[in-house]
Amino acid sequence: MLRELSVQNLALIEDVRVELEPGFCAWTGETGAGKSLLLGALGLLLGERGSADLLRAGADELRVTGRFEVGEAARGRIAAVLDADVEDEIILGRRLNRAGRSHAYVNDQPVAIGTLKAIGALLVDIHGQRETATLLEPTHQLDLLDEYAGLHKPRSEYEAAAGDLRAARKRHAELSAARQQRQRELSLVRFEREELDGARLEPGEKEELARERDRLANAQELQAFAQAGFANLYEDEGSASDRLGKVLRDAERWAEVGPEVQAVASQMEGLMAQVRDVANELRRLGERWEADPARLGEVEGRLQLLKKLESKYRKSADELILYRLTLDEQEAKLQAEEDDLDGLEGELGKLFTHLKDAARELTRLRQKAARKFAAEVQKQLGDLGMADARLGADLTPIDPGSDPVTGDVPTAGLDQLELTLAANPGEPARPLRKVASGGELSRTMLALKTVLAGHDGPATMVFDEIDANVGARLGDVLGEKLAALGRSHQVICVTHLAPVASFAKHHWTIRKLKKAGRTTTQITRLEDGERLEELATMLRGDARGEATRKEVAEMLAAGRRRW
Repeated sequence: MLRELSVQNLALIEDVRVELEPGFCAWTGETGAGKSLLLGALGLLLGERGSADLLRAGADELRVTGRFEVGEAARGRIAAVLDADVEDEIILGRRLNRAGRSHAYVNDQPVAIGTLKAIGALLVDIHGQRETATLLEPTHQLDLLDEYAGLHKPRSEYEAAAGDLRAARKRHAELSAARQQRQRELSLVRFEREELDGARLEPGEKEELARERDRLANAQELQAFAQAGFANLYEDEGSASDRLGKVLRDAERWAEVGPEVQAVASQMEGLMAQVRDVANELRRLGERWEADPARLGEVEGRLQLLKKLESKYRKSADELILYRLTLDEQEAKLQAEEDDLDGLEGELGKLFTHLKDAARELTRLRQKAARKFAAEVQKQLGDLGMADARLGADLTPIDPGSDPVTGDVPTAGLDQLELTLAANPGEPARPLRKVASGGELSRTMLALKTVLAGHDGPATMVFDEIDANVGARLGDVLGEKLAALGRSHQVICVTHLAPVASFAKHHWTIRKLKKAGRTTTQITRLEDGERLEELATMLRGDARGEATRKEVAEMLAAGRRRW
């Protein structure tokens, strides 16, 4: 439960600190004094959105702090949210600066606003005009039934099945939308692979072919060069070999006279051998360099093919060899996506069946609980002055269709709940959102909260002007019901009705004061005499007298008997 609330620099509130108690706590005060501001501060503490417009003029930062006692059940759930151990007391904090930046804290440790909101939902249930409107929404009514029946596990199982189905449908839609493009890509990859495999590319092939083409294109000239070279070096009369031979013979003859000429003769013998070798090589080349138009055509055709492939793929011949290696991987990836799509269609059928099975079990449990839920709420309505009212909880099925690929997947199951009300005898039951007056809504809401309070909800319940649209005649009925709730919960109620406030175990008044030329809000706990005067003022205003005080004293005595 909320033990302490501290607020600084929120609109009219400069610095307020209030210590709260278990049971039914009433907050009263004139309109505009700041009651809604305090509830707004509590809302900020529980993760509601804030605005820099909320800051008090002249202040740079708004601060709200709350100290809570945490029961064993809530302690485990909060520990799960924080992924950390939680003691029997927890401190929540919220700060908002002039730049609009918001910061949240749990036990002085920074946390996300979403985390603060999740923890706040486990600690406090706030009901105001916005929540009353929410009560009329069938989806929220279904949440109430599930909370009442404790269907957290089957509801979670359905939600998990729905999430899996949505995810698979999304993947299926993505793969289906891309299927035409993917099939085009697959065809292209397979064609390119076949084309490149057919080309039988070899590393360095283009350069070798270019050299062979040049040789074949100039075969006659090369052959003529080789033959002429052979003749000039060795074959013709007066060839280089003949001339070297004459010089060698002369050198050998003169070597007998001048021994130093012998070295020249030896060198000449080497030159003769080299000339013969070169001549023989030219002869062989001449024999090999024959014109081959057929082979030249093959080489030219091959080079044209390589040039065409290079132009088409914008890659060199050697790069195409590397590119070919990637095509298998591309095909495998694209084919896997095709296989995924085919497999997903079967998987979707299984997930759709699982969803319907989970929904069927959830529906069975809801049908079992709905009648009992309606009966308990109707009993509470009787206590709240609506003894002739008849409340119904009508469950209608939602058809998911037969196609696992299409159709809506409801968030909360394949049911729709409509709370119906026949407020007076003889009237037909109609949806609550169409027939309820403001007073009937307030009482229906309180009846629902009373029933749900016994089903492991937050320890603190906050009601913002639950007596709106309810006359003073029913004030004591509402007060008695809130007092009954206060026996098991901490109940904080902002009220303008003295009969409601008279049933509170603890009472605070909220007033505006002028301080140093500025208006500020103050909250003060009332003791017995002060409380009597506050209630008398609420009941008769300035016309209060001893008779009013006596009446209020009797109201307080009656309220105490309900604690």
